[in-house]
Amino acid sequence: MYQVTQVSHTETYRVRQPILREGKPIETCVFEGDTDKDTFHLGLFSKKQLIGVASFMKNKSLLFSEEKQYQLRGMAILKEFQHQGLGAQLIEAGECILNQEEVNVLWFNAREIAVKFYKNHGFKIIGDTFNIPNIGIHHVMFKKLN
Repeated sequence: MYQVTQVSHTETYRVRQPILREGKPIETCVFEGDTDKDTFHLGLFSKKQLIGVASFMKNKSLLFSEEKQYQLRGMAILKEFQHQGLGAQLIEAGECILNQEEVNVLWFNAREIAVKFYKNHGFKIIGDTFNIPNIGIHHVMFKKLN
């Protein structure tokens, strides 16, 4: 059985590093906004093992006119737990919290390999692809909430 709960920003690094920053120092797992008062971090647990994380940060993109926007960052599931639909639990839990806060748009920079997953969960691409050096090709994706 899996459980989603809020975790600290430092707890997310255990999953961010091997999945999003493999072979890079732990410092590369620290994101701007991690400690902001409006940021929350979710952890997905299998028994007591942290196997997935997602961070939700109040951050406005100029691509959207809506006032209340959040950015999803650092979404990651440990390799041995991927492709089992577990990421959806993190997305759904985050959206539930954001809907309670009456957030209008959830957006993020999606790695090219993750686009299909996000499309399957109602997110759409906006704009052109872009490259983040040393990480890869990304797309801005979003979903209107409420």
